[in-house]
Amino acid sequence: MFSRIGKAAYKADLSNTHALMDALGHPERGLKCVHLAGTNGKGSTANMIASVLQEAGYRTGLHTSPHLKDFRERFRINGDMIPQAAVSAFVGRYRTAFEPVEASFFEWGVALALQWFREQHTDIAVIECGLGGRLDSTNVVTPEVSVITNIGWDHADLLGDTVEKIAGEKAGIIKPGIPVIIGEAEGSVAEIFRKRAREVGAPIHFTDQAAPIPYDLDLSGLHQQRNARTAVAALRQLQQQGWNITEAHIRAGLSQVQSNTGFAGRWQTLSQHPHTIADIGHNADGLLIVNEMLSHTPHAQLHIVLGTVNDKDLDRMLALLPKEAIFYFCKADIPRGLDAIELKELAQGHGLTGNAFASVREALAAAQDAATGKDLVLVTGSAFVVAEVV
Repeated sequence: MFSRIGKAAYKADLSNTHALMDALGHPERGLKCVHLAGTNGKGSTANMIASVLQEAGYRTGLHTSPHLKDFRERFRINGDMIPQAAVSAFVGRYRTAFEPVEASFFEWGVALALQWFREQHTDIAVIECGLGGRLDSTNVVTPEVSVITNIGWDHADLLGDTVEKIAGEKAGIIKPGIPVIIGEAEGSVAEIFRKRAREVGAPIHFTDQAAPIPYDLDLSGLHQQRNARTAVAALRQLQQQGWNITEAHIRAGLSQVQSNTGFAGRWQTLSQHPHTIADIGHNADGLLIVNEMLSHTPHAQLHIVLGTVNDKDLDRMLALLPKEAIFYFCKADIPRGLDAIELKELAQGHGLTGNAFASVREALAAAQDAATGKDLVLVTGSAFVVAEVV
């Protein structure tokens, strides 16, 4: 599983997914959907779009990754997770056909999502790419609209060692004749998207990120306002294609994302005494957003519970973390997790000080014990660390 062991489980090839679609009778064909890629923000944007579609009365599927607590979080219809019995029945029914394909964990999940959405007669599904775009298993769908939120520095060992190469992989979801919404892009990255769109005859729309947001959001931060602009741009495109989405639906959907879809782990308050927040920021761009949020969150001393995985560009990440914070280094309980002592030693090279702990829970308990009334405790660095405390 990529989520547990990293790039050894990554398969940069769609042949397995095509084989699974053959075995299932092609549930991807005829599926009305919105397809999203991007380095950061695609999960938030996907959940925003799904929430609005639910408010509009559509039976809305939502496939995202990774999950935090329960594998079934990846598969939702109108916010409800897939039943355990449906997962078991799917595996029992297709195991014999799937095993010769040697499908990965993620490929199995995409197949499950598409089949379940077909069986449940969804009106529309919101599908988030797992990694990249061009060769991501989700890229067998033909959407109503494609969305690329932004391009940042992540998974460079798999997607390319420049932002232009990474953008080229994300641009792989742009399909002939299908409108594409670009959330944030400029310069050479924007030109890569324009070139791909010209090549395949796809109408391309760049989101106006300076436009006011006339809606109340239940997801906090300037970055969520950017995600909301991207989501609204995609919804406007759906409106043009005849989907019945009103201003009232958009207003209600954007104000109730968490309750409508079960979205969690993004600047999520865990407790007030002491004030404790969790955020799954797990790459340089994600930590820039964390810093932005910290600047708008009053606090005295900052305590950061930090853990990460062993395949990230740690120097870029560690350089962004505030040196005035007290750190509580830990390792998520997965094989991919970076050893807490090793993380502490790397962090010291960037002027970050603190202690290493045997588990995420121990690190959090120590941080909360040390925090006084006006202090802030932040848990960040990885979705897998956050998953252990939400």
